[in-house]
Amino acid sequence: MRTCLPIALAALLAATATQAQEQRIDAPAGRAGEAAAAIARQTGTSIVIAEPDLAARSVPAIRGHYTAGEAVRRLARAIGARPVTAGGSGWRLVPDPRPAQARRTPARPPARRAAPVAQPPPGIGKTPIIVQASKRDMRLRDYAGQITILDGSSLSLGGPVGTDRIADRVASVTSTYLGSGRNKLFIRGIADSSFTGPTQATVGQYFGDLRLSYNSPDPDLRLSDMEKVEVLEGPQGTLYGAGSLGGIIRLVPNEPEPGVTSLSGGIGGSATQHGAPGADLGAVANLPLAGERATLRLVFDAETQGGYIDKPLLGESDVNRTRIYGGRAFARLDAGGGWTVDLIGLGQRTEGADSQYADREGEDLTRSARVTEGFDAGYVQGQLVVTGELGAIRLRSSTGVVHQELEERYDATRPDDPTRLFVQHNDSRMIANETRLWQPMEDRFGWVLGASFTHNRTRLTRSFEAAEALVTSTGVRNSVDEVTLYGEASYRLRAGLVATAGGRVTRSELGGEGEDVDRMLALMRAEVTAERHETVFLPSLSLTASALADTSFYIKYQEGFRPGGLAIDGEFVRRFRSDRTATFELGARHGRQGSGPFDLATSLAFTRWRDIQADFIDPLGLPTTANIGDGQVWTATVSGGVAVARGLRLEGGLSWNHSRIDSPRTLASTEIGQVPNIARVNARAGFDYQRPLGDGLVLTAQGWARYVGKSRLGIGPELGEEQGDYLDSALTVRVGRERIGLSLGVTNILDAEGNRFALGTPFEVGREQITPLRPRTVRLGLDLAF
Repeated sequence: MRTCLPIALAALLAATATQAQEQRIDAPAGRAGEAAAAIARQTGTSIVIAEPDLAARSVPAIRGHYTAGEAVRRLARAIGARPVTAGGSGWRLVPDPRPAQARRTPARPPARRAAPVAQPPPGIGKTPIIVQASKRDMRLRDYAGQITILDGSSLSLGGPVGTDRIADRVASVTSTYLGSGRNKLFIRGIADSSFTGPTQATVGQYFGDLRLSYNSPDPDLRLSDMEKVEVLEGPQGTLYGAGSLGGIIRLVPNEPEPGVTSLSGGIGGSATQHGAPGADLGAVANLPLAGERATLRLVFDAETQGGYIDKPLLGESDVNRTRIYGGRAFARLDAGGGWTVDLIGLGQRTEGADSQYADREGEDLTRSARVTEGFDAGYVQGQLVVTGELGAIRLRSSTGVVHQELEERYDATRPDDPTRLFVQHNDSRMIANETRLWQPMEDRFGWVLGASFTHNRTRLTRSFEAAEALVTSTGVRNSVDEVTLYGEASYRLRAGLVATAGGRVTRSELGGEGEDVDRMLALMRAEVTAERHETVFLPSLSLTASALADTSFYIKYQEGFRPGGLAIDGEFVRRFRSDRTATFELGARHGRQGSGPFDLATSLAFTRWRDIQADFIDPLGLPTTANIGDGQVWTATVSGGVAVARGLRLEGGLSWNHSRIDSPRTLASTEIGQVPNIARVNARAGFDYQRPLGDGLVLTAQGWARYVGKSRLGIGPELGEEQGDYLDSALTVRVGRERIGLSLGVTNILDAEGNRFALGTPFEVGREQITPLRPRTVRLGLDLAF
């Protein structure tokens, strides 16, 4: 016994010394089980992954000089696990639902079989899916509502993409199509208008925890180097407040990887049938600044999209070329004790040489305009995010500054008159902070309590350019200061039954004035622009029942609102009131989205919408805003997927909408009917396929087809044109290894013209305009990683 003790002690010290020494680690990207086996073999340790689901997750390569403990911690972070020491030279990786340690999926993981792992102890099930957009790390099985989680690497397969890719993947998401950087997004049949005026959007867009804008168009940020995108159907008034009537879209970027130096990028060229060629370039760099304590992650994108619209009267072809430049910097400081500080800066510039609409009659893809139109959009955001732990309670404080500009140029030439160009400039600035405390629902009870402040100012100016003369037109400035307190809590009544209740109180201080108006007129109607305030309370209630391990049912009630503002009214401005929605929803989910043999999600919702804010054309032919009446919207959605063979998964989705608006007489229209820009039926089908080809090569393929049904352009008889009723499709194939690959992509496979949006300029509605799909485009790309 006395002899064995020194031997055991010496072995323990030797193992500890081995673990403390840095070694060369080379664990290739692939399944976590294989990576664990490689690290264990190279460090002479033992690593056991507790659950098969964790072992099957894809992880990036782990390469460099690390101690055994550092290598294990990197692997644990990549799969959302927590390392637990086992003996003197081993670890056991167990699930950890904390968002700071959520897994990251590599850009294009090779398809490999997982190494053998230990079976989980009795009673331990699959790793839960955490809904981070719930703001309190709620498990999906307890969440009442429809949510779609899109994997970031899947979205960016085949080159840089923007918001269009989200609409292609989610049947309930639709958009206007004025052009990149000036569109409006809609979810679940809740849409207001076709123009980017003073009204707040019906969909809240967020980068992390901060909204992208308050009442500006979708900036159409490139979805490069994203961990995931979460789409929550609305309303989401309790947690997200104003401007989330239809739901929210949350972009979640990949976080800096401590201690890792890496560089990846891609380059591509495209050819558009009936149009001009295009090109794109992108790069991602991860750079340690101070060991594992400070890390910087940089992203850059540049893209030029070839034009395809001709202007015979000007003798020009392919006029609508679009250039997009953007990037972001994400720096993280590990302050120790579970606290981190993030500094994030992102920006994008979009330049549209001309508009992308065409005449409905006449030769395809042509427009009989005699002026150069187009647009320029700029977006900049800076964030400071502090995250930490106070025992079992977590805290996050996010502060952001946003500046967004959009200049649009429209043909305003009257028949038989000299050419005239209408220029509209929208300048928006926002400062926002949200601070929240939350406790995840570990067993019976979970909650979140938060406060936010938002200051937003938007200045909309207009002018006409004709015969070398510039004539200003009435504009408007809107400002809002919004203070909010919100909270939500869930309680497990019994096994498989969770009740949730919450509320949000928002006080909005509203102000504004007319731009370029007569001073005497402004004094006479000063009461219109006087400052005012409104206070809104938004309650929510839900009940979720888990009948089986992978099946949940829920019932939910929630409200949403948008504050009022000022809109242009001839030579002055008018007020429009806040609008509000109340939604009842029933839904069910089965399986795990994107994995497992079969998954299905379905919902039925009824929304009562009061004092709807919407845009229409005034007697001068200019867009303006008013409350058009009350309405109701029925929405049914269904989505799911099935694994039909090894490496092949099919998926599909369907959204059905039925709306009705009771219009006031002031619009002088007989009957408005359905909500604008929302088709009765949207449907999509797609597939994902992956197959090893040998010698380290992997074939990855994605394809989809999407049908967009008929919808109405806008409100009022001038905007009664129909749009939609087309089929779009795409296919992307990549062949390569982990560090290098070639991709081939084809969009609009059938080369359909279609009509995505029946508007190009509001001054020529009678000319019957259409916005065709981009013609068939083929892209060849190369991606590299170092």
